[in-house]
Formats: sequence, C-alpha cells, structure tokens
Amino acid sequence: LILLQALKMDEAEARLGTQQIPEASEALFSTIDIILLTLLVGGVAWWFLNKQKKKDVATTGRSYSIQPTSMSLQTSSDSSFIKKLKTSGRSLVVFYGSQTGTGEEFAGRLAKEGVRYHMKGMVADPEECDMEELVNLKSIPNSLAVFCLATYGEGDPTDNAMEFYEWLQNGDADLSGLNYAVFGLGNKTYEHYNQVAIYVDKRLEELGATRVFDLGLGDDDANIEDDFITWKDKFWPAVCEHFGIESTGEDVSMRQYRLQEYKDEAPGKLYTGEMARLNSLENQRPPFDAKNPFLSKIKVNRELHKGNERSCMHIEFDIEGSKMRYDAGDHLAVYPINDSELVEKIGKYTNTDLNTIFTLINTDEESSKKHPFPCPTTYRTALTHYLDITMNPRTHVLKELSEYCSDNAEKEKLKLMSSTSPEGKLLYQQWIISDNRNIVHILEDMPSCKPALDHLCELLPRLQPRYYSISSSPKLYPNTVHITAVVVEYTTPTGRRNKGVATTWLATKHPQPDQDPPTAPIFIRKSQFRLPTKTQTPIIMVGPGTGLAPFRGFIQERNQAKEEGKAVGETVLYFGCRKKAEDFIYEEELLEYEKSGALTLHLAFSRDQAHKIYVSHLLQQNADEIWRIVGENNGHLYICGDAKSMAPDVRNIVMKVIQDKGQMSEQQASAYLKKMETQKRYSADVWS
Repeated sequence: LILLQALKMDEAEARLGTQQIPEASEALFSTIDIILLTLLVGGVAWWFLNKQKKKDVATTGRSYSIQPTSMSLQTSSDSSFIKKLKTSGRSLVVFYGSQTGTGEEFAGRLAKEGVRYHMKGMVADPEECDMEELVNLKSIPNSLAVFCLATYGEGDPTDNAMEFYEWLQNGDADLSGLNYAVFGLGNKTYEHYNQVAIYVDKRLEELGATRVFDLGLGDDDANIEDDFITWKDKFWPAVCEHFGIESTGEDVSMRQYRLQEYKDEAPGKLYTGEMARLNSLENQRPPFDAKNPFLSKIKVNRELHKGNERSCMHIEFDIEGSKMRYDAGDHLAVYPINDSELVEKIGKYTNTDLNTIFTLINTDEESSKKHPFPCPTTYRTALTHYLDITMNPRTHVLKELSEYCSDNAEKEKLKLMSSTSPEGKLLYQQWIISDNRNIVHILEDMPSCKPALDHLCELLPRLQPRYYSISSSPKLYPNTVHITAVVVEYTTPTGRRNKGVATTWLATKHPQPDQDPPTAPIFIRKSQFRLPTKTQTPIIMVGPGTGLAPFRGFIQERNQAKEEGKAVGETVLYFGCRKKAEDFIYEEELLEYEKSGALTLHLAFSRDQAHKIYVSHLLQQNADEIWRIVGENNGHLYICGDAKSMAPDVRNIVMKVIQDKGQMSEQQASAYLKKMETQKRYSADVWS
C-alpha cells in the first residue's frame, strides 16, 4: 500500500510535469509516461507476489482458531496426536497438565493399563499437541480422551496446559462424539481446590462431549495416591460398560523404556546434570528458564537465626549479565542435587557400578518423550541430578519392586501395599506415608529386594526445582536475587534423620575468601503477588516466619519511594516467630524501617510468654486498623506462609472485620472479599 501511494504521488507529480510539455509533442507516450507505467506494473506485480508468499506461509504454519470446526486445519505430523493414534493402532490418549511431574506420572499409569482393557494408550503433552484435533477423535472407533490436570497457583492451569485451557475458555468447538474423563490433582488447603479439573470436566460436557466416568479429585494434602487408585479402580469398569468391552484380566507389567549400556566405548555425548541442552551449564546463553537454568554465583549465605538449633539462611544469588529480570513478589527456582550418601546407598543395594554410562530409550516410537531424563548419562548423575530419591514411593513402584524380592514375606508385603484392598491401603499409609520411608529406606528394610537400577530409574519421578519467594527488590538489588530459607531436618518415626534436598545442599554453599564462589542453577518464575501500582495505596502484610520473605522486598521498594519524595500509603506488617531472641529474622532492618516511619510493625512472639500469641491474635485486636486500610481506603492485604492453618485463620478474621466494621451480612462480606481478590487487593502466596 505504501508503494502504491508512492507511485500515485509520483504519478501526480509527473502529470504536473507533463502539463509543461508543449502539446505539439508528436510521441503517443513520453519517456516519463513509459517509466511511470513500468514502475506501476512492476509494483502491482510485486504486491501480488508478496501477498501470495504470506498466504503460503500462513497455510503451512500451525494456527489456533476460536471455532476449529469452521475451518480446515493443516497440522504438522509432530503436533497431530490423531495421526499418531491411527498409525499405531491406539484408541486411548491421556493428556496431562503437570507442574511437578505427578500428573504426567498418573497419565502414564493410565495409558499403560489400557492394554488390559483392549485399549492401547498414548500419553500426550497438550502443549505439544494440536488440541483442536479433539473434534476429530471420534473418527477413531471406541476412542477415549482422559485428562490428568493439576491446579497450580491461584486456581491456574499448569504451564503446559495453559494454551489448551484458554482454547476451551474462548472457543466454541463442537465436541459431540468425544468420549472423555477427567482426574484432577489439587490440594484442599488452597482456596481454589482442583479448579482447573472442575472447569475442564464441565466445559467439555458443555461443548457436547460425553463423560464416560465421573470427575476424580485428588488431594495432595491428604493422600493423592489413594485418591487416584480409588478413582482408577472405578474408572475402568465404567469404561468397559460404556464401550461394551471386558478386561483381559492380565497383570500389566511392561517396561516403558529399554536399556542400552555403554561398556566398552563411551557415547558421543554425555549429560552431567544439564536439564536439556548438552553443556548448557558450561556454555551459558540466555534466555534462562526451567529447561535452561542460569548457573548463578552465590555471593552471600548468612545465618539469620540466633543461638538455636534451627537454621534459617539468607542467600544472595548473582544474576549480573544473565539478562534475567525480576519483580518483588516473584519466585526463585533452584535446581538442587541429592545427598551423595543416599546415592551411594542405592548403588550398594542394587549391586551396580554407578559410573556405568547408560541410556533409557522409549519403546513407544510415537512418543515425543524419547528418554525419561537427559541421556546418555551415568547412574550416578541420574540419581544425583535427575531423580527424586527422597519422596515416598507411590504404589505402582512398590508393585514393580515386589518382583525383585527373593524373600516371599517381603514380596507379599509390597504387593499388598500396592493393592487397592482396605488392608493394603492402610499398610501403605502407615508403613510408607506415616513412617516416611523413601526408596533407600525400603531397600534397607527389605534386604532381599534387589531391583535392576535401570528399572528403578524408570520408576522414580523427576527431581523438581524448589521454589522460594524472592526476599529483595530489584529497585535496590537489580543484580542479585535474595531468598530466605529454613534448613529442613527432622527425625522420622523409624528413627531416621531426613533432610530437605535443597536446603541441606544450599547450607553447604558458603562463599570463601580467595576461592571461586559456589554456584547453583536457578531461574525466575513470575508471580501475581504484586505491590499496588500507586505507592500511596496503603497495604497490610501478614507474614510469620519465612512468610516475611516477599514483604522484605515490598518494604524495600516502598521505603525507596518514600526516600525519593513520593507519597507512600501506610505500610503495615504483621510478623510472628517463636522467640524474639532466637528467630526474629531481619530484626535490625525491620526496626530501622519502623524507626524511620516507613513501616508499622505488629509482632507476635509465640513462646516468649506463658500463653502463646500468634499474628492472628494481633489481627483480631486491630480490627479498626484493618477496616480503615482495606474498607475505607481501598488498601491491599497480602498473606504469605502456611496454607493449612495460618492463611484460613487470617481469611476468617478479615471476613469478620468486614462484617462487623462494614456492617454487612456474611453473604455481603464474602462477596466483598471475593471482589477484593478479583481486584488483586487480597493476595496470598502460601504453601502447605
């Protein structure tokens, strides 16, 4: 268009020029006319060619439409799960939305069991699939789509399910003929319990799909493994009834991966702890994220507690030159490594040389996941960097372990715990969950169990990054990220000493003079936990213990704005700990802010007097302050810390204040609080 406009302008100017040429000119076309005509024809031809190129690019690229039935889609074979199902003779596809790996694990178990019911299954990541193809799944006879979906954050879908979730929300596809079932993974201590699964289950039905079995809801705060197997054992009979099929009755014990060991010669490449790209920790290049973490230097690691057995670390990570940016309230993810002592024990109990190089190769050639973790690598690297060896193993792991027991009593005990019988569930709850046994403890307590280590590597879940609320503001610290972390260590009912994977590892990383600083792989995870955009908006922060972490960044930011002469609203902090003399973290900083008038401080030291005082007691005493800030001045209220008891207690107190001081009914107060949440005026960053 710009070219045509330019041609028109040139043409107009040319016409003005030709008016000055004597009319006696004998030529039919002047030289200028011929030049202009050539330019015009060439320009139009260029425009049409360019338009056609764009059209070609648009039709060959992958696109998402609001109404997939209204247009024909050309999808690549990589994203077409329908093509993969058809070429491999499958009718069951299990999609997962997983942030920590549990949803993916459950999906794998369902897909594997499908063989028992004449339904060959495939696990699929919705992020790697063209989910609009769901409208065509009915073209495969007796087909079924199952969704194992976790709810994350404030009722959000996981990263890999976000695009699918938004497609369901915004689209209006005709899903008639689609058979489906949904299992949700959530945690009842959070307000938006299993919100994603509940929505997807309802929305699929609204779009015309057929629910084959009722929505299942797993609660990670109780026993999500029990919830899953209870749902699964009712799900399969419902599937059989719906499709008119019967179980083969065969026990499914198929390996998902085949082993290749390198005995004589080393492979061309060897992973040593990288998340995805080979040598990515040595040859660093941005952008940095979960698959490409930044190897940060630890500049500071100091103790915050004073004179007690518990340890709380203040750690500063150097991010200069990384191009990573953060805001106060974001999270820092740290990739830890497992305790070498536990790693060596697994090598010992499985009679394996941990330096052996191996690869696990997916037997399903259609799967986009070729290996369970970066391969080839050594058993030592896999157990150190890639596998979670400290969590309580799930029942399907126990079932596989039972096959490696030479002692019949041990074999039967493992088989019982992996069963769905009431006795088996009770024993699993007691022996595994309550006694807090990990895979090392099981191998110690069942000496006849000698599993093949490659099989164990297939069964154990991936070691996940640990997330910490950032306790600094980029306004003050643009080149460092601070975290505040309590070192986890406790004694189990069996008398063993269990240690937190990440905090135990970080506790060893102290910078020393004249030595290279210790390092850790990190990345930033964005959060919705944000200060108000206007500094004059008043805020209340409730953060006992390490719940103080994000508020340290908030206070730093508000104080700087005040020092710059900006109008800053009330900044109120409710902080609590056990004893003022022992675990009042950042005491000097907070008291200095209070002294300068930048902060109003309410402190609860639960064990410094005969009767325990918590932040909830102080909140009840200060109802007028809460209402003045939240009700009269449209302030923001933030909560950070324990999701199980503290966060619900605070919510109930705020509800009561809104009722009493705002002269509202319980229903009106609840609606008021919901509106605050919608407006991001009531925010929680909590964990259980």
